[in-house]
Amino acid sequence: MIELRSVTKAYRTRAGDHLVLNKIDAVFPERVSVGILGKNGAGKSTLLRILGGAEQPDAGVVTRKGRVSWPIGFAGGFNGSLSGDENCRFVARIYGADVDEVVDFAERFAEIGEYFRMPVRTYSSGMRARLAFGLSMALDFDTYLVDEVTAVGDQTFQAKCQAAFADRQERSSVIIVSHQMATIRKYCAHAAVLSDGRLHFYDDLDEAAAAYEAVA
Repeated sequence: MIELRSVTKAYRTRAGDHLVLNKIDAVFPERVSVGILGKNGAGKSTLLRILGGAEQPDAGVVTRKGRVSWPIGFAGGFNGSLSGDENCRFVARIYGADVDEVVDFAERFAEIGEYFRMPVRTYSSGMRARLAFGLSMALDFDTYLVDEVTAVGDQTFQAKCQAAFADRQERSSVIIVSHQMATIRKYCAHAAVLSDGRLHFYDDLDEAAAAYEAVA
């Protein structure tokens, strides 16, 4: 479960402060899959990083209960000088997981071949996303955060991602940010629309789609 209370975030630009999150109050309950829709620049990735703790809000409180993944698709936590193998071993030790099991799962899932044992700085953005996804799926979290990573790879890899989520959704929450309603329909039962710094929740996906089309 993750709760936001009056969470606010702004970025400085040449034109002045750009407010992307404006005093947001929200609760993401346990074992519920929620999709967050928003046009490019609406602040979806910022919100996801704040939910996971990779970025701090300017104001407000974020309360997390249970283990929350880093944003899948955000590879900023990888050490570029280390290989994929070494990064996986490091993360596995942090979470107290079986190192060999985590490494084996991540390598098989990511499907990046010999690059798995090469420095992450040599990876393409897609390869980083594959590694981040595989590593996240190798660990047990109460809440999985996803940033568009399901669009990575061919249809076979995307089908593998979908199957992995279906398995996790039986025991965990999944929060996905996307600008595509089709992605949200595929993975989520509920949705929210982020627009003008505000987050509006919908239990009905058709209502969410209509609200998103009105602001997109």
